[in-house]
Amino acid sequence: MYTAQKPYLLRRLKIIEGQIRGLHEMIEKDAYCIDVITQSSAVKQALSKIEDILMENHLAHCAINQIKNGKTKKAVDEILKVYKLKRK
Repeated sequence: MYTAQKPYLLRRLKIIEGQIRGLHEMIEKDAYCIDVITQSSAVKQALSKIEDILMENHLAHCAINQIKNGKTKKAVDEILKVYKLKRK
């Protein structure tokens, strides 16, 4: 259901992939700790943005369809599962 955002998500994941490689190199080269933490934080924020887009799409499409088709418990369980994961 996230077809419209698929190119954006894939592009963002490629960027994150590059950031992860950069983190790997920073660790290998004993980069300054604060620089590594800053880069790591940027990766977490980028992943969080992707999760937000996926969750928004899930709620707007999948969860709504589940509720319309009488699968309310499944929709609620999935929403709670993601909510709990995001809180960790």
